Order: sequence, then C-alpha cells, then structure tokens
Amino acid sequence: MQLAIVTGVTAVATGFFLAPLSDELDNQAMDRALAIAQTTATRPGLADKLRDPAGPTPDGPVERDAERVRKATGAGYVVVMDRRGIRWSHPEPDRVGRHVSTDPTRALAGHEVRHIDDGTLGRSARGKVPLRDEEGRVVGAVSVGIAYGGVRDRLIGEVPELLAYAGGALGLGVLAALLISRRLQKQTHDLAFSDISALLDEREAMLHGIREGVVALDSRGRLRLVNDEAQRLLGLRPEDAGRPLGDVLGPGRTADVLAGHVTGGDLLTVREGRVLVANRMPTGDGGAVVTLRDRTELEELGRELDGSRGLIDALRAQDHDHANRMHILLGLLELGLHDEAVHYLSEAVGARRTTAEEVTERVRDPLLAALLVGKATVAAERGVALRFAPAPPLPNRLVDPREVATVVGNLVDNALDAASGSADPWVTVELRTTPDASAPESSGEIPTHAPEPGVEPSRPAGTGPAREGTGLLLRVSDSGPGIPPDRRELVFSEGWSTKEPPAHRRRGLGLALVRRLAERHGGTARVDRAPTGGARFTVHLPQALRPPEAD
Repeated sequence: MQLAIVTGVTAVATGFFLAPLSDELDNQAMDRALAIAQTTATRPGLADKLRDPAGPTPDGPVERDAERVRKATGAGYVVVMDRRGIRWSHPEPDRVGRHVSTDPTRALAGHEVRHIDDGTLGRSARGKVPLRDEEGRVVGAVSVGIAYGGVRDRLIGEVPELLAYAGGALGLGVLAALLISRRLQKQTHDLAFSDISALLDEREAMLHGIREGVVALDSRGRLRLVNDEAQRLLGLRPEDAGRPLGDVLGPGRTADVLAGHVTGGDLLTVREGRVLVANRMPTGDGGAVVTLRDRTELEELGRELDGSRGLIDALRAQDHDHANRMHILLGLLELGLHDEAVHYLSEAVGARRTTAEEVTERVRDPLLAALLVGKATVAAERGVALRFAPAPPLPNRLVDPREVATVVGNLVDNALDAASGSADPWVTVELRTTPDASAPESSGEIPTHAPEPGVEPSRPAGTGPAREGTGLLLRVSDSGPGIPPDRRELVFSEGWSTKEPPAHRRRGLGLALVRRLAERHGGTARVDRAPTGGARFTVHLPQALRPPEAD
C-alpha cells in the first residue's frame, strides 16, 4: 500500500511538472524570437535600405544583414518585409521578393506580436515587430522565427533529468516505506490488519467484561483507558479519558498509588468508602496499567470475623466464669449459707443487667446499642473498663446506623487494643448530638481522670442539657500510651498500623475508613492527647441524624 501510494504520488507530481514546463519553453522561445526581432529592427540604416530602387534581391544588403543576424543568434529565420508584406530577406533566397506566408497586419500597424504558427519553414515560435525610419514612421516589419523542433527537443532533453529526479525521489520513498513497514511490523508483532481489528474487539470485550478495574495511563500521566469497573470503583466518567490523573482523582493516596509514587504490590487505598487493592505494571512507552480489586466486602467480613472471634473468646471466658460462679453458689448452698448465696447471685446478675441498661438508656438506636453492649462484654473479659461520658441520650434518629456503627466499632476496637497493656485500663465513649454543623471543641466534657465504676462525674455548673440537632459528636479516649504529635495524621493513612496483621486480612484500614466516612458526610476525624495522657479520637458527623420533626 505504501509503495503504491509513493509511486502514484511521484507519477502525478512528475506529470504536474511536465505540463507547465512545455508552456514555459514555448514562452521562452517566443520571447527570444521577439527579442531578436527587436534588436534587428533597431539596426542603423536598415529602414533606409528598404528604399533601394533595385528592390528586394537575393544578394541585396538587407538579405546580407538579415543572414548575419540569423547565423549569429541561431534563429530559424530572420525576415525583413516592407509595408506591402514583400520579403526583403529569407533563409531561402528564392523566396525573397515574395509575399510573406502569414498575416503581417498587426506588425505593420505598429504592434509587437508573439505566437506559435506554421509557415513556409514549418511550425515555429515567432516574434514580429514594426520597422520604423528615423522619423518614427512604420516602413516595414521584422519577423524572427525559432524552429519549434528545437523547443520540442529541449523539452525532451529535460525529461531524462526530470525522470532522474523523480526516480531518486521514488527510491527514497520506497526505502522509507520499507523501513516504516518493518517498524510497523515490529510494533504490531507482525500482525495483519484483520488480526489487529480482532484483537481490539477482544480487548474491548475483555476489559469491559471483567470484574476488576483497569486503568491505563500514558507517559504524561493522563488517563488512556478506564473500563466500566474502574469507573465504578473510582467514581469516574467515560469522558474523563484523556485528562490528567491528578485533575480527575485529586490529591491523595489513591492518585499517588495509580501514578506510581507509592511502590509495591497489592497496595491498599480507600476511595469513597471503598477498600481497593491496586497493582501497577509499567508499559514500554513510559505509561502504566493499574488493576484494581474491590476488597470492601472482604474487609467487612474480616472485621465481622474478628468481632465474632472476640465474642467467642468472651463467651468462652464467660463460660469459665459462669462455671466458677456455679461452683461458688453450690458451695454456699451446701454450707447452708443461704443468705450469702442469694446476695452473691443478685450481685452477679445485677452487674450484667446494669451494663446493658446503661447502654440502652444512653443510646436509643438498637443497632448501635447492641454494638456497644457487645464491646462492653469484650472489654470486661479483657480487663478493660468501658465507660460512657455523661451526655443526653442519643435519639433513635440515625440516618445511617451501619456507618455510625462502623466508626464507633473501629474506634472502640483500637482503644481497647491500646488500653489493654496499661495499668488500670479503661476506655471512655462519648456520644452526643450537636445543634449546628460545626464541631464543638473540647470543653472538659470528658473527665480528666477515670471515674469510679458506676459513678458519673458531675457536669460543670450552669451546664444544661444540650439542644438536639442533626450533628453527632463521637469521642473515644483510652488509657493507652497515646499517639505522638508527628504521627497523628499518619494514623489515618491507608495501610499504616503498629499491629501485626492477621492471616485473613491486612491492618491499617480502620482509621482510614473512619476519616473517609466522616469526610463523606461533611465532617472531620482527628486525634489528640486525652487529659490523662492516652489518645483521644474525635469524629464529628454534621448530618448523621434526622431532624427532630422527622421522627
């Protein structure tokens, strides 16, 4: 195809060049004939010689002058005529004295004429000018002709050179076509056009049919391809293809992972509440292909499994504790200490009931209350006191109880882990509504010291019950070692953790999910130092509750 195109273009270009070349050679011949005629007409004394009484003769002075000019210039003929159109000179002497074969009217009328015409000597390029005497009167004319065969020979003589140039250009074009063909074959792995078309169709079907996200980037970091699953996972649109990655995703870990600023395999990132696993493979042109897998459900199942294991451990410990209590009760009964047995049994049952009642009084949402009861049981078996800061009851108006439960569960789990290794471990949870969309600053509502079991710290004087609103403020404090100031932002990064990951999943996603959920609701998540020295996490969700009138 390339050779056919190069050959065709060369042939057309050569034809376009030859067509005007013929006209140009004709014009050059006519101009030359006219110039010779003009020079001859201005020769001194030529006009006076036309008044010779002997008239035109084959050996007259006019004939001799004309022949000298013809031989000196190489013209085909130089004819001098009088006003009657009678020749006074001609290359063939026997034609002297005869009337010219072409119309001399325009030249004898004082006009210069150039054209190509047929005459007694054949076809020629001609130039005719008037011959004037010293007073400027037209006394005749001079006609000069250049044989057209010479013009044609010149044209033919130019053709070989032109063809040589065309052949050289064609040779270069053929060489370039061969080199390009070899390069294309190498780049396309020697595939035919039909094979490439089939591969493209298969690629489109595969990319848009698989359940993994695929993002292709060029060497400048622009989106080259985003399949349907990647659009869903990253929240992109088909028209985002061709835009820079940073403009589409914005700053953050997800953009850094896709751009290759974070290296490694199976990199974790959180995008709009989804936990994604990314793998990046560079391509030969400087770009990259990134595959994305959605691990949100797997992470949720892993967390549920951790919770189930914690509850199983707690139930196992409770079973041992229950057996011990039964043994104590049996011993008291066998010893006849019936009053002591009744007192012991009432105390054991009342402690469990008190915890559940305390939670349900403070939290009216059943899902969140059940979560906190379970966490209280786990905390008790781990030897950690789970306490609740004084606050008005949280109404049953949560917009999305599951997401709030996710935030509370992650923060309480982390607090229990941090407090487990401390002396006199405790975790304090505060849940309260906020009347406006702004997150209130810490105002001493969380005690600076651990309260005694069953005793709530007093509220500052003059502090009445908070107005109910649509915002939710959550604070979780612990008695652990706390978090250094230089790591308080790092703890919210995906994949960062100080704990060893379990076999079934990875660490470092809980706090990242907490911040993502808070930001998705227009809120904030931050950590600072608790008054007792441990860590205090504060999450504000401005629109977590429905308005009171919506109940």
